[in-house]
Amino acid sequence: TDPSRLEELASSTDQWVRNAVAWNRSTPVELLTRLAEDSNSNVRAGVARNPSTPAEVLTQLADDPDDSMRAGVAENPSTPAEVLTRLAGESEADVRRGVARNAAAPMELIRLLADDSELPVRAGVACNSSAPAEVLGRLADDPDEWLRNNVAGNSSAPVEVLTRLAEDSDSSVRRLVAGNSSTPVEVLTRLAG
Repeated sequence: TDPSRLEELASSTDQWVRNAVAWNRSTPVELLTRLAEDSNSNVRAGVARNPSTPAEVLTQLADDPDDSMRAGVAENPSTPAEVLTRLAGESEADVRRGVARNAAAPMELIRLLADDSELPVRAGVACNSSAPAEVLGRLADDPDEWLRNNVAGNSSAPVEVLTRLAEDSDSSVRRLVAGNSSTPVEVLTRLAG
């Protein structure tokens, strides 16, 4: 999108138009910085989730009182590691889940969040494409099928884990293994038989 057109749209009185500009990866840094100050939380949330948003703006938005805003910052791959570390310690599970889902999060945070008391946070780790193999292997043994579903659908899950999940008692887990692009042909053949 043409930057001059984005500038024009960013000044719209319609919050949803400004929100669309905030989400647009082509929006110039100056506009994202301005939209981060918008009075509408939906617009600021778009900035928080935009990977083109500069680190200093994400750091500022990480202090927003709105939990969903901080969760957006937590999921953003451009958020600095020190901000992710702070957000991983929040009491709000949605914020911790955002860090858990962030493929750019430091591995020590992913390992820590894999043991979180809240299932949605652990599920965030289970679907994280950067989660370490041993963490995914441990989560694949969880009694909760939702968590095993997330591991089964993770294209970064190791072959050994996918092979084990192909024998899962839950049909939805097996179905996700079958749909995983990393599942070897021999496992797919066994699932089809």
